[in-house]
Amino acid sequence: SHSTHKSKGKERPPRVPISTMKSTLSAALLVAVASAFTPQNLAFVPGGRFQSEKKVSPAAPQGRSLSLGTLHASKSRDKIASRTKWAEERGYGSSDESTSSGGGPKLIIAGAPASGKGTQCEIIKDKYGVVHLSTGDMLRAAVAAGTEVGKQAKDFMDSGKLVPDEVIIGVVKDRLDESDCVEKGWLLDGFPRTPAQAQALADAGVSADCFIFLNVPDDVLVERVVGRRTDPETGKIYHMTFSPPDDEEVLARLEQRSDDTEEKVKVRLEQFHANVEAVKGSYTDISVEVDGTQKPDEVCAVIMESIDKALA
Repeated sequence: SHSTHKSKGKERPPRVPISTMKSTLSAALLVAVASAFTPQNLAFVPGGRFQSEKKVSPAAPQGRSLSLGTLHASKSRDKIASRTKWAEERGYGSSDESTSSGGGPKLIIAGAPASGKGTQCEIIKDKYGVVHLSTGDMLRAAVAAGTEVGKQAKDFMDSGKLVPDEVIIGVVKDRLDESDCVEKGWLLDGFPRTPAQAQALADAGVSADCFIFLNVPDDVLVERVVGRRTDPETGKIYHMTFSPPDDEEVLARLEQRSDDTEEKVKVRLEQFHANVEAVKGSYTDISVEVDGTQKPDEVCAVIMESIDKALA
């Protein structure tokens, strides 16, 4: 009986099977691995289950957890979104292939006042979807708004002179960096006008696919300019000889620009000729000269063929 009592007093705990010990070690390893990839701390509890040591966030569904695949996908999306935002903020456009290749066509059209640039620009814009950038329109808007740069521009425009480079270069460069120009491409109408402007574009890393020059003799240009009138309500331009309005009411409200007189247009033509050859020389490899005395549709056909060839 004594030996029996001793045996009961020092009773050994039951041995843990080897398989159970392996399961416990495996579970501990799983906890260590899982904790490295999940936002919550996990603990192993009897029965081979895991439970969170933190309460589940109200925003997260009960009884569901993020898988490793979901976490990696989420991190990848965050990286892509961050890079896309960085690119867009710097004017590089979207990260997909359609825009990363450089966007749409980059075109320049040049010609003297009344050479027909406006008509051809509308056609080019409609066909290729580019952003039409007219420095004249931007400057006239500044004059109408009475801004400081507008007042400076008005003095030059009223005397029939070209607006100086320092007034206009910064406006154009900033505009080309905007997202619509980066994505769709652009058409510079009448810019650059001077060798300094052409050099400023080159220094800024701006290059074109095609430079179009509309060639029209001075006597034809003077006739076109002097007869030109503008509808102040619609902005549409008419010509008293070639394309007068049919509506008498429209005809009565037409206005002539202050610089559309014969004396002033001759001053503008002198300045134009003093610079145009040097500007053309900056784009020799991509330059196309078109006879601007032809009918508009004939001029258009030559221009479209030249642009398509340049973009091919």
